[in-house]
Amino acid sequence: MELNATFIGQALAFLIFVVLCMKFIWPPVMTAIDARRKEIEDGLTAAERSKKDLELAQNRASEELKAAKKQAAEIIEQANRRRTEIIDSAKEEGNQAKEKILADGRAQIEAECSRAKEQLRKRVAELAVAGAEKILQREVSADVDSRLIDDLAKAL
Repeated sequence: MELNATFIGQALAFLIFVVLCMKFIWPPVMTAIDARRKEIEDGLTAAERSKKDLELAQNRASEELKAAKKQAAEIIEQANRRRTEIIDSAKEEGNQAKEKILADGRAQIEAECSRAKEQLRKRVAELAVAGAEKILQREVSADVDSRLIDDLAKAL
C-alpha cells in the first residue's frame, strides 16, 4: 500500500469532517434523540397511568351499577309492598262500605216492614170494626170504642 498525497488528503478531510460532525452536528442530534426518548418514556408512563385509571373507573362504575341495581330492587319491593297495602286497605274500606250499605238496607227493610205491619193492623182493625158493625147492624164509633180497637190492633 502506497501512501500518497491523495490518501493523506482524504484521511485529513475525513478527520476534519468527523471532528466538525462531533462538534456541531452530534450534540443537537443527541439532544433531539434524548428529547424524543424522554417524550416516548413520558407517553408510555401516561399510557400505563391511563390504563390503571381506566381499570379503576370501570371497577367504580361496576360497583355503582351494582348499587343502583340493588337500590332499584329495593324501590320495586317497597312499591310492591305499598301496592299490597293499598289494595288491602281498599278491600277493607269496600267491605266496611258494603256492611254499612247492607245494615242501612236492613234497617230500611225493617222500617218498611214495621210501617206495613202497622198499616195492616190499622186496616184489619178497620175491617174488624166494619165487620162488627154489619154483624151488630149498627154503627160503631171509632172514637167511642177506641180502646177496644187499640186492644184489637195490639192483639193482631
